[in-house]
Amino acid sequence: MKTKNILGSFISVLLIILGALLASFSVACILLPNDAIDYGTAGIAIIVSKLTGFNLSLCVLFIFIPFVVGGFFVLGVKFSIKAIIGSLAYTLGLAFFEKLSFELNTEHFIAVAFGGALLGIGLSLILKSGGCIDGSEILANIILKKVTDKTGRNYSMMPILVGFNLCVYTAVFLLIDKNASLLSLLVYIVATVIIDRYTDHFEAIKQVTIITKDEEELINAIRFGLNKTCTIIESKGAIAGENKTLFCYVNYFELQKLRDIIQKNKGTFSTVTTIDEIIR
Repeated sequence: MKTKNILGSFISVLLIILGALLASFSVACILLPNDAIDYGTAGIAIIVSKLTGFNLSLCVLFIFIPFVVGGFFVLGVKFSIKAIIGSLAYTLGLAFFEKLSFELNTEHFIAVAFGGALLGIGLSLILKSGGCIDGSEILANIILKKVTDKTGRNYSMMPILVGFNLCVYTAVFLLIDKNASLLSLLVYIVATVIIDRYTDHFEAIKQVTIITKDEEELINAIRFGLNKTCTIIESKGAIAGENKTLFCYVNYFELQKLRDIIQKNKGTFSTVTTIDEIIR
């Protein structure tokens, strides 16, 4: 079991690095040469680099650091380690690919659409492996945690992410170029469609259904590890007999921690469902 976990973690790190390199290649070799930029905190770093002339890869790294520190307290050590690995791979990838002689001989629109798709594939690999190279998702988690702790309700990350990127594209429109802002919006749309498809709408709320015979230890781990509660229903299996069914609602990044909690409690059966809407 321990060997399996180590192998799984190793594969996750490799996929995060691969995803970060794909994303950095897309940004440095396709998007920037075609007057488009990345979104999120990477977009902010690109704006700063263009306006000041500072090195792009260093701008990306320095802007992402505060978000990683914040993520350490909200999402835990395991997530932070993966985020650091992903951000370093992305930064080094930018530094390398910026010097690479690469030219995509096609129209801006087609190049940007292809670059956005490649960026979406890279980010999907990172998110699916439990990592992150964009501070906007971490910021969204920090805000949602504060709101959830006060209200006891779960909310989607989508409004926060859309609002954050709206500010980024407005800055591009006002400070850099109108065409660049429109092309960058195309990047966001294409990349988001691919990410949503591959991660099953990572910005949405997830319902985790857990069937177990030993619910107390699991409930305590969820309560103290995630600051979440569960709905408990008496249930019965045709073969296993009497058990408990737990319903827990988390966001995509909390889901990674919940998986770790469930894996530590043997004898459970779990499913994950994406929730489009919660009516109160």
